[in-house]
Amino acid sequence: MKLLRAEFQNFRLLRDLELRFASGSDRNLTVIRAANESGKTTILHALQWALYGDIALPDKGEGFRLHPIDWNAGDGKRVPVTTTVDFEVTTYGRMPDGVRETRSQYRLVRSTFETVEGSIDRIGSTVKLFILSEKGASEIDSPDALIKEELPPELREVFFTDSDRALSFIEADVALSTKRERVQRGIRSLLGLGVIEDAIKHVRKSSAEVNRRAKFIASDNELKDIVSHLDAIDKQQVSLEGEVKDARQQFSVFDEKLNETDRKIALTLQKGDKEQFKRNIDKVRREIKHFDELLAAANKEHSELFRSSTIAADLLSSILDDAYRNLEELHDQGKIPTMTIPVLQERLSTQICICGETLDAEDSQGKRRHDHIQRLIDDSRRADEIQEIITDLYYGAKTPRPGESEGRSTWLEDYKRVIQQREETQGFRDEAGRRYRALEQQLDALPDTDIAGLRATRREYKEQRDRCLSRKVKGETQLEELQKRHKNLESRRDRLLREQQRGTRLLAEVEVTRDILTVLQSALTQITNEELAKVSKSMNSIFLRMIGSDPEQGAVIQRAEISSDFDIIVHGLNERRLNPDRDLNGASRRALTFAFILALTKVSEVEAPNVIDTPLGMTSGYVKRSILRAAIQESDQLVLFLTHDEIIGCEDILDEAAGEVFTLTNPTHYPKMLVNDPNVSECRVLRCECNHRSECQLCQRYREDQVDVDLTL
Repeated sequence: MKLLRAEFQNFRLLRDLELRFASGSDRNLTVIRAANESGKTTILHALQWALYGDIALPDKGEGFRLHPIDWNAGDGKRVPVTTTVDFEVTTYGRMPDGVRETRSQYRLVRSTFETVEGSIDRIGSTVKLFILSEKGASEIDSPDALIKEELPPELREVFFTDSDRALSFIEADVALSTKRERVQRGIRSLLGLGVIEDAIKHVRKSSAEVNRRAKFIASDNELKDIVSHLDAIDKQQVSLEGEVKDARQQFSVFDEKLNETDRKIALTLQKGDKEQFKRNIDKVRREIKHFDELLAAANKEHSELFRSSTIAADLLSSILDDAYRNLEELHDQGKIPTMTIPVLQERLSTQICICGETLDAEDSQGKRRHDHIQRLIDDSRRADEIQEIITDLYYGAKTPRPGESEGRSTWLEDYKRVIQQREETQGFRDEAGRRYRALEQQLDALPDTDIAGLRATRREYKEQRDRCLSRKVKGETQLEELQKRHKNLESRRDRLLREQQRGTRLLAEVEVTRDILTVLQSALTQITNEELAKVSKSMNSIFLRMIGSDPEQGAVIQRAEISSDFDIIVHGLNERRLNPDRDLNGASRRALTFAFILALTKVSEVEAPNVIDTPLGMTSGYVKRSILRAAIQESDQLVLFLTHDEIIGCEDILDEAAGEVFTLTNPTHYPKMLVNDPNVSECRVLRCECNHRSECQLCQRYREDQVDVDLTL
């Protein structure tokens, strides 16, 4: 699928805007040049809304106003909002003369009406799909089915990406399971593995149906009961799997919302004096974490004291003292340790007795002596088994006993020390907690800030996320138990079916469905692993190329990979594992996430656009240019929203690759940032045909050194 054209009407800043997209194989790049607050992110939202509906909007559209924000709709007037997208789909069919390529063009129109009277009132959007031909436009049914097939909703973040959202695959502030879920979802959806997963679900349903039929041929109550239990477990499994999936998805949603709220709090803290509060709070958080680790270590040591040999020695000291004295007496009497067997065996090996006589078996007297000594060894070996135990006890008892060695503490002394250390640490932890709460209260009391509301929202999101996690873990535990019970009941059912006259054929069907299920599950695992390795290899190649890293030259970053657990991992020198979110600079982090997105699209061989908002932020020089070149080379169709600063230094690359270039301007930037009066008073986006090297009366902007920044309030 490739984008051809888009038209927006009354979608926030996009009052009446039309865009064309480059779709050629030689010049596949579309550049939309726009300063901040000039509609880049709005276009990204509008395109996704057209294709996927409200679910693609921030917070799934809840409280998100679509029509222009400077319009007063309080009079009850309904405002129409419409987005139209023309796109092209290429299909391939096998013909007698080879593979035939067919290109079809479609027009998707999504529209709604919106009214704002205290709250946003928006009716459900309607979507229509037309196929375009020389005869005109013909409406077709099931537009969502075509969109889902060409651009799966699960991959919306892969095809439509802003520079911050792209980091969601590696950011450290979200849960590990959330990052893995994003990576796994992207890989499985784009590689078409959902087809196999659907087949597995179908076979499981067939297996359940075969099981239910066993009830009608059963001649005893035991088989009927087992079949009924299996049927109940099958239904319960389906229900639990749905609950676990929903809990996992909800966990990811609230985890993302929690992370977004943390970012908002961090941004708020960076303003004015709040920045000092942020540093203080971060410092106290680190102290609390340190004290929590010390408390955990103290609790562990406390627990280990009750499993140590010291407490046993103290409690049994009187009994052990008697045992020690008995062992000493045996040693003094020469009964332990025993060296009888080693000495006698040494004599036999040398064939000379202690007295000097021969032990050679060839000599009659020597053989007599040899046999006698061998009998002594055999008799001694039986007695030595007991002596070995006593010997071990003797030498084990030679270690200093509690209180014997100077400086060695008793168990009671160790216990006092651990308790004192834990109480002191707990005191420090409580003090740090009081300082943390005091800082939060001071922060909440600061004027002109919504930090208190943000923190309340954060607490709510965290509670909801934790509840989802609890649901997920509980459901997974119940599923494991059900699977064990199901396997046990299946074995009993199969055994009873073999005993039934009419059970042989049904048992064969059971075994067939089981074999098919095994094949499908093995295929899913194998394909996932194989494709995962391909995506990982491609991502590493693109990433190293983007950042200019040569492992053979001793580069700090050696390679990147996707693990079998769907973690994106970066390795440094000596195989040291690097944290992508903390050990990589901003440019490398962006390069890594874009490399993953491009590798995923490339390996899947799916023709699809990559629409990216401000991809070159926080980048410069070589990395900036190489990210741009790699994105152009690896993408079938690339649409980039670039600021003027991002374009600087990359003009020659855009000259070579760009098929369409536009400039968007927000007229409300006059007179602070725009040189000329656009003679437009409303808040909207205007388009001109200026490319990345030119400017006109409408889009001409002041240079940075010409802008006079007013910091007065």
